[in-house]
Amino acid sequence: MPRRIIPVADARSLPPLTAGDSLRTPSGEVLDTLARPLKDLRISVTDRCNFRCVYCMPRAVFDKNYQFLPHAALLTLEEIERLARLFVAQGVTKIRLTGGEPLLRKNIEFLIERLAALRTPTGEPLDLTLTTNGSILARKARALRDAGLTRVTVSLDALDDALFRRMNDADFAVADVLDGIEAAQAVGLAPLKLNMVVKRGTNDGEIVPMARHFRGSGVTLRFIEYMDVGTSNGWNMAEVMPSAEVVARIAEHFPLVPLEAHSAAETAQRWGYADDAGEIGVISSVTRAFCGNCTRARLSTEGKVYLCLFASMGYDLRALVRNGTSDETISAAIAQIWSGRADRYSQLRGSDAAPAVSDDHRIEMSYIGG
Repeated sequence: MPRRIIPVADARSLPPLTAGDSLRTPSGEVLDTLARPLKDLRISVTDRCNFRCVYCMPRAVFDKNYQFLPHAALLTLEEIERLARLFVAQGVTKIRLTGGEPLLRKNIEFLIERLAALRTPTGEPLDLTLTTNGSILARKARALRDAGLTRVTVSLDALDDALFRRMNDADFAVADVLDGIEAAQAVGLAPLKLNMVVKRGTNDGEIVPMARHFRGSGVTLRFIEYMDVGTSNGWNMAEVMPSAEVVARIAEHFPLVPLEAHSAAETAQRWGYADDAGEIGVISSVTRAFCGNCTRARLSTEGKVYLCLFASMGYDLRALVRNGTSDETISAAIAQIWSGRADRYSQLRGSDAAPAVSDDHRIEMSYIGG
């Protein structure tokens, strides 16, 4: 069979913009149609990665012939900073840099320094964080912290080296990621979170060893249900391990107590070890939807805004940025895009009300970020 190229979805038309007073940056919170405020912005800085994880960028699709975005299509670091500043003016208080693997983006420290200098309308610094596979974190951690990064989230799906190498399909050793975690903690990129995607029959045997290893380390280990993002990973419900089962497995060895959420928009359910040895989290995007409190927008590496991780199309802000459009007009576009948002895919998944999405238009995780 010929290899199928994963398409990049066409951009939606921007909402109509009007002239005059209506183009002013709205004061106060911007709410979508379900009264959810815009608080979190996830920015993908590259669509490239040095891993080929089976649930995200399987090598059978993302092989040596795969056509990644050309450099000219990517937002420049200055363009990213400009758009981030305009999102902050609309109420964003947290920015997460993603990819692909964001540490592969040249001069990422420069971007972090610019973003760290931004302030919310009330004068507060942003919660600025980054998600990485950890492969080059050991040599980057100090520079990232010096640039102004406050926290980091590392992806690690197994402690068993042979299994980890099979899952990343790039022959990266687990020791490299563990070194990166240690380096990040040493320079103060904390509290550090560690994400493990659980696939039943693949790495579910690593749940308890991971919990045992990171108990008492200051690292918050989070278990993520294997998600149906994109079309390239061969997602199958039979490979989804419900978070409730993950919690039960750990509790057999280390008693757990439920913890309150830090905020209503938090994606993870928190559980603490009964002996105060730290906590874990579970992200149940398949079995327990959290769309009702979702405050996240996503900016792709080529400047499209997506309003849901499972979106099929985005709004093209790069065209506005490169056409000489004023900050005022772009701010108005952002506000109108968000105010028309009604996305809640996970809540509707499998129901008659679920939107029909063609496989040709489902966005890949590696393109839009986590």
